[in-house]
Parts: sequence; structure tokens; C-alpha cells
Amino acid sequence: MTLLVPPPNQRPAGPNHNRRQFLRLAGLGVGVGAAGVALAACGGGSASAPASGAASAAPGQFGTLALQLSWIKNIEFAGEFFADSKGYYTQAGFEKVDLVTGPVDSADALVLAKNVDVGLSAPDATARFITEQGAPLKIIGSTFQKNPFCILSMEQGTPIRTPQDLVGKRLGIQAGTNQQIFAGFLKANNIDPASVTQVVVQYEPTPLTEKQVDGFMAYTTNEPFLIKAKGFTPVTLPFATNGLPLTAETFTVLQETIESDRDKLKAFLTAEIKGWNDAVADPAGSAALAVNTYGKDLGLDIPGQTEQAQAQNELVVSADTKANGLFTLTPALQDEIIKALGEIGITIKAEELFDLSLLDEIYAADPSLIKA
Repeated sequence: MTLLVPPPNQRPAGPNHNRRQFLRLAGLGVGVGAAGVALAACGGGSASAPASGAASAAPGQFGTLALQLSWIKNIEFAGEFFADSKGYYTQAGFEKVDLVTGPVDSADALVLAKNVDVGLSAPDATARFITEQGAPLKIIGSTFQKNPFCILSMEQGTPIRTPQDLVGKRLGIQAGTNQQIFAGFLKANNIDPASVTQVVVQYEPTPLTEKQVDGFMAYTTNEPFLIKAKGFTPVTLPFATNGLPLTAETFTVLQETIESDRDKLKAFLTAEIKGWNDAVADPAGSAALAVNTYGKDLGLDIPGQTEQAQAQNELVVSADTKANGLFTLTPALQDEIIKALGEIGITIKAEELFDLSLLDEIYAADPSLIKA
């Protein structure tokens, strides 16, 4: 196999700083004793009324909460930007919520080590920690109802529109967990791994635009827009709608936090719901927050971030979330996730991985948080 582009620490930051593989999380050598996390805080608004759906909270009652983001402060965290800038966190009873920037090798490990209170992770990553290490972790909600993974190709090259189109193609797949996810995608579609050629790449799509590969494992909300900006016509083959319906950007916490700080977690989730409701309703406002405030040092641009926000909203909102509220996972979707995890070699039960009871209580207390 050939390494086609520089390692991540040699890639430039800025508007073309692509989204690294989302599930690069579990089992990659990050010990649970990881320490020294730098908390990059953004100030919240002034405290006022308690959060709806959570126990009544006095101003600052819950102190500071650390949320581990899974990437740089771009449009991906628009809901968090709204929750912070509009004061939803402080209204919920926090002095502030620290938005701790990624990338990190494992948000789950940092939660387990108690370096952060909540980590944005993914079902396969959390499930691996639970099954391989016995980690007392739970997923309490999921921002993305569909995972954004896809095989990206180009009209100007060899378009890959269906899983069967993969046969005989040369594909750029990032090393580590992405290879495991791709193997599961092949298995879910009954495709012999020997029928494709995999080339190890990094996370910038130059190998595709230079036609060194026919397809490239990417994020539907990022790399397609990068190559489009360079004059190419992207073609995407989404994993979520082709046999591997994992979700993404899941909220992972310790079981003991659910038991001992339940009201604190409910207050946090309530603020997150409000923030993401705003983000979904206002892609342009989301882009402005990312470009002008939270990611102002990243060289982001308004048109690009707006376009990505619109694409991202299609992953955040579904018929189920319109009926039940953001972040919720229906029993049917949980079953689909468990089946998809089985395709990538992880055996776990839904009740071992998920606890959606906090969201149930929040929405039961305040149905107005559900935006159809």
C-alpha cells in the first residue's frame, strides 16, 4: 500500500482543512490515563431562567462543564456555538461550558479519564471501549441521525454511484478505523474485498482530484464541497443509506455521571437542543458564528460554511427527530446501529450502549423543544 499525501500534522489549516475521518477513535493507543487537555473556553451569555426539561437550576449551579469536540471549531459544531453565544448554557445553570477543540484520538478515553465531562464520539468507538475494556460509558444522544461517511468520486473520473460500482476500482481509504468501517460497508453489500484495490491515503482529497484513485473515503459534508470548489463535479455513495446506518456525533458520558449528575446532564442537553434547533433554522447564522467568532483563526469562508451547514442539517434532522426531538434514537434505529456494528465485528446490546432516558424526560417535560 502507498501513502499518497502528507500526514495530518503537515496539512495546512484553513478553509480547505478537510474533515478527518470521523470514527478515528477506538483502540488506537490512547490510554484512559490521558491527561493535559487544554480547555479552550468560549464565554457564554448571562444567566437567566432555568433550562426547560431539567430540574430548576440556580445561576451557575452546575459550575463548568467540559465538552470534547471531535474536530476544529468549524460549522460542524454550529449548535454548540448558538448554545454558547445565546446564553443557553448559562440559562441552564452553568457558569460556562468549555468547548474543547479536537482533533483527538479518542473522546471516549478522555471521558473515561475524567478529563472532560462529555465527549462527541461515535457508536463504534464507544462500543469498542465498552466491549474491549469494560468501560462504563453510555451514549445519551446523537446529533447526526446518519453517519456522513461516503465514497467520493468524480464525474470527470470514474463515477461510483452504487456499491456494485466499487468492484474493480482503486479506492483511497484512511488507515485504522476507517479501514474497519469500509470493510463493514463491503460486507453489508456482499462485496468481496479482493474485488477492490485499497490504497492508504490521508484525509485531503488530492489523490482523487489527481486521479491516483477512483474513489476516496470522505465525509458528505466536507470533501465533496472541497473538490467542487476546485471545479470538479462530486459523486457520493453514502454509507448510511447503503447498508451501514451508523449515526455520528454522539454524546458519550460515564455511567456514574448519569447516576450522580443527572440534572446537570439534562440541563446540558436542553441547552444543546436549543442551540441545534437554532442552527438547523439558520444555516447562514451558523456560518457567521463559525467564520467570524469561534473559528475566526481558521480562514473559513461564509459561502463554504453555509453550504456545509445546509448539507449537515440533512444529517441532523429526520422524520424521527421531527416527531421526537433532536438527538433522539428510536428503538428501531438503535437496532439498526447494533446490526451495523455487527457488520464491523462489534457485538453489543442496545441497552449496553445507549441510555436515552434523559432525553425522554426532557421532551416529556417540555414538548415545545420538539421542532417539526
